[in-house]
Amino acid sequence: MILPIYLYGAEVLRLKAEEADLTRKEEILKLVADMKETLAHADGVGLAAPQVGVSRRIIIVDGDPLKDTYPYLAGWRRTMINPVVLEESPSKCTYNEGCLSVPGIYADVTRPDAITVEYYNEDFEKVTEHLDKFSARMVQHELSHLDGNLFTDNVSPIRRKMLTKKIQNIIKGKVHPHYNSRLR
Repeated sequence: MILPIYLYGAEVLRLKAEEADLTRKEEILKLVADMKETLAHADGVGLAAPQVGVSRRIIIVDGDPLKDTYPYLAGWRRTMINPVVLEESPSKCTYNEGCLSVPGIYADVTRPDAITVEYYNEDFEKVTEHLDKFSARMVQHELSHLDGNLFTDNVSPIRRKMLTKKIQNIIKGKVHPHYNSRLR
């Protein structure tokens, strides 16, 4: 089922998400399936459960739509349940980011070049994975949602000030993304 994507200003986006109860496998798998369908419909590359109104530590990422720009992402898809970053590289890189919960806004964000993350996959197996390049970027962006942070929180103060009017328009419901969305 395609779920509405909550937009900037929705309270659920600012909450620290709770761990998913791994004993509720059917519930988790249903949510993951709905998130995948929602992501495909919205033409995005990542989605966190809070973005669909569920404050649980679950993210999905799909690098395949970026394969023309980043060939190493062809077929690269992950479901991460209760992910935890174990290590971040000291080196950083800056990319222009956008977000389905912040439609029409893009800004440069600096994040670690690489991370090591531990999570449960859809088979409920514990996985430890080292990520770099744009896969690390996508995962870090989605992980931020689990802690109640949006990419706009990580831009320079002057850039944030420049985005104020656009952000206010989202909060006031003056944006109409092509996907099913919700303000509250």
